[in-house]
Amino acid sequence: MPTVKGNFTTVFKISAAIMLVLVIFGVALPDALEQTTANVRAFIANKLGWYYLIVVTIFLIVCLTFLLTPLGRIKLGKTDEKPEFSRPTWIAMLFSAGMGIGIVFWGTAEPISHYALSSPTGETGTDQAIKDAMRFTYFHWGIHAWAIYGIVALVLAYFNFRHGHAGLISATLKPLIGEKAAEGIPGKVIDILAVIATVIGVATTLGFGAVQINGGLSYLFDIPTGILIQFIIVAIVTVLFMISAWTGLGKGIKILSNANMALAGLLFLLVFAMGPTMFILNIFTNSLGSYLQHLPLMSFRIAPLNENTREWINAWTIFYWAWWIAWSPFVGVFIARVSRGRSIRDFVFTVLIVPSVIGFLWFSTFGGTAISLEHNAIDTISSLATEKALFGVFDNIPLGLIASIVAMCLIGTFFITSADSGTFVLGMMTTGGSENPSTTIKLTWGVLLSATALALLYTGGLQALQNTMIIAALPFSIIMLMMMISFIKSIYKEGRELGVGRFNPKK
Repeated sequence: MPTVKGNFTTVFKISAAIMLVLVIFGVALPDALEQTTANVRAFIANKLGWYYLIVVTIFLIVCLTFLLTPLGRIKLGKTDEKPEFSRPTWIAMLFSAGMGIGIVFWGTAEPISHYALSSPTGETGTDQAIKDAMRFTYFHWGIHAWAIYGIVALVLAYFNFRHGHAGLISATLKPLIGEKAAEGIPGKVIDILAVIATVIGVATTLGFGAVQINGGLSYLFDIPTGILIQFIIVAIVTVLFMISAWTGLGKGIKILSNANMALAGLLFLLVFAMGPTMFILNIFTNSLGSYLQHLPLMSFRIAPLNENTREWINAWTIFYWAWWIAWSPFVGVFIARVSRGRSIRDFVFTVLIVPSVIGFLWFSTFGGTAISLEHNAIDTISSLATEKALFGVFDNIPLGLIASIVAMCLIGTFFITSADSGTFVLGMMTTGGSENPSTTIKLTWGVLLSATALALLYTGGLQALQNTMIIAALPFSIIMLMMMISFIKSIYKEGRELGVGRFNPKK
């Protein structure tokens, strides 16, 4: 399929029009949109929660299979192709795009919520609640989440770089639905669904970023919290990420990603050193073992006989699985784009394990510090608004003001990187898979992303963001299953042709 670098394609026109209608509807009738999304979210969570748990676990099992199988030696590119980016830069880029802003937002807020406000086991404020809080936080941000990203990125990179197909979701389905359907109306519908899921996923995360920046400014400088301040924050960040988008993948996003990791490393070391260091190390070690021990049980935990526990699962686990799925076309396309030349085994190990361990250390440090403060009756971090919890921790450690300033800068750079990466990926997805979409397309998507984030914030704040996320994820999860089946069919065929592992005809 030929790529279209500069033209406004059918996929672009239809998906942009749908998002524009959503923005206008959200601004004109915010209460109606909030109520509608809440009703649909409740239906999906109550009736299809089991589906989300099973399908995400399937993605993880498939990824781990290709980590262990001889097929893992196959490259995501030509046999002699070398990776485009160094390993540190590669990890920085996939982490910044994949979870950066989310991990800063929830790094303190989720563990302290599980410990003090709403425990997954119903026992708040106890020693057991500490263990449960960290174990389930690891679960939500660990290898399941990265398997969702990984399966989309793996399939895209395989078909795009090894077989020369366009970098489109629809192109990966050719072995399953045929070339005619993939390049015709069914393929365009699939690409439009992927674009809409991407816009909502990225816009939701931008909304979280704007809320937390507003929360930090409010906590530190008594600046009021509200849609007006968040509008100004989004407007400023929009200008900044558009400047970055103008410079392209090799400059803007690469520089920002490395800056993100440097700032995150500085903030991590500051809190680790000034916080309860031994408690952090011990809770990390204990939680890692508990996470690995309980992983199968947590993977299928739906609580059919306990309504309160089921509500907790809907609010947290189902929301997170939906969030990762809605983000997966964006993160998947981006990770695939920067992973050319890696072997499947190298790709799966790095994408699943490395960011997960980084996330576990982060949550143990920031969440562990918050829990330690509250458990020892030093401060009640749980009484703060979600977006202010991080700054409440800084208020209780030496050099807290410096940490707050670094955190604000980090949120800003993660914000810019996510938006910049999002415009790049949306440009690819709506220009026939072009690896270098035009600046006009990227800037157009940048405006729509910011407008969508503001519309969702105006409609109902964080709850509206979460509702929309769960709804957007459902149709794309079906597309992901189709992508996975198409990939398995194709790579096993190639394995037989290459004589890889047990497919070697001489054996």
